[in-house]
Amino acid sequence: MKLAILSRNSKLYSTRRLVEAARERNHSVRVLDPLRCYLRISSDGFDMHYKGRPIAGYAAVVPRIGASITRYGTAVLRQFELMGTYTPNSSEAIARARDKLRCHQLLAAEGIGLPVTVFGDNPDDTVDLLSMLGPPPHVIKLNEGTQGAGVMLTEKPSASRSVVEALRGLYANFLVQEFIAEAKGADLRCFVVGGEVVATMRRQAPKGDFRSNLHRGGSAKPVRASEDEQATAVRAAAVLGLGVAGVDLIRSRRGPLVLEVNSSPGLEGIEAATGVDIAARIIDHVVAGQQPARARRRRA
Repeated sequence: MKLAILSRNSKLYSTRRLVEAARERNHSVRVLDPLRCYLRISSDGFDMHYKGRPIAGYAAVVPRIGASITRYGTAVLRQFELMGTYTPNSSEAIARARDKLRCHQLLAAEGIGLPVTVFGDNPDDTVDLLSMLGPPPHVIKLNEGTQGAGVMLTEKPSASRSVVEALRGLYANFLVQEFIAEAKGADLRCFVVGGEVVATMRRQAPKGDFRSNLHRGGSAKPVRASEDEQATAVRAAAVLGLGVAGVDLIRSRRGPLVLEVNSSPGLEGIEAATGVDIAARIIDHVVAGQQPARARRRRA
C-alpha cells in the first residue's frame, strides 16, 4: 500500500517511527511537508503537486500537523480527502480538536466530564465571568496553546483579573477553568487508536509546577487506566471524529475529567514509558480502515 505521512520534519521521532512501522509491513511510504504541497481546486476535479511533481496514488495519509500550521495543514489534508485518500483523522476532526473552546463544547454536550470552563470577550464582564467559575485557583489557557505553553495558574481573584485583562489587551483567545487540586499535578495520557486505548501513561508535574507535560519537565510511568477512564477517552476521541488521539485526563472526586484531546499526539514519551509499539498500531489501523474505504469507492 502507498502511504503518505504529512509532517514538517522527517527526522522527528514520531514521524520516523511511523515510517519504520510502515516499511516493516512492506508498505511504500513517503513523508510530505504539508507546506510544500500546493493545490488546484476546480469544478472539474482536485489536483495537488509537491515540489514540482503531481501527488497521486496514495491510498492513505497519516497527518502529523503541528499547531502552528493548522490552517494550511488541514487545507492540504482536506484536498487529499477530496481526491479520495483515506485518513484516520479528517481535516474537520483536527480542526475540532485544535480549538479548545469548540472541543470542550462538543464534549460537554455529550455529557463527558471536564473541568468547569468559562469564556468571555468584553472586559466589563470579567468579574461576573470569574464569579460563574467560582473562587480561585483558576487555570487560564490560551485557546490554541500546545505542550503546556500558554497555561497559567492564578491563586487570587486579583491575579485572575490581571491575567485576563492582560490577555485581552493582546487580543488572545483563552479559556478559564477550575483547578482540580486533588489531581496533585498529575494526569493520564490515554492513547486511542481505532476506538481502543492501546497505551496509558501517568504524567507527573515537576516540583513547583502544575503542568505535567513532558516538554515541561514532567515525568512519566506506565499505568493501567480504569474501565471508566478508558471509556471516557474512547468517547472523547469518537465525539471529535478522531481515529488516532491522545486524550489527557485527570482523576477527580467526580470521576475522570478530560483536559485536552490531541489530534497529533507524540509517540516518543509514551512508547518509552509503556514499551508499546504504538506506531505499528497506528499503521495497522490505517491499513484496516483504508480497505473498506477503497471498497466503497469501487462501488461508487
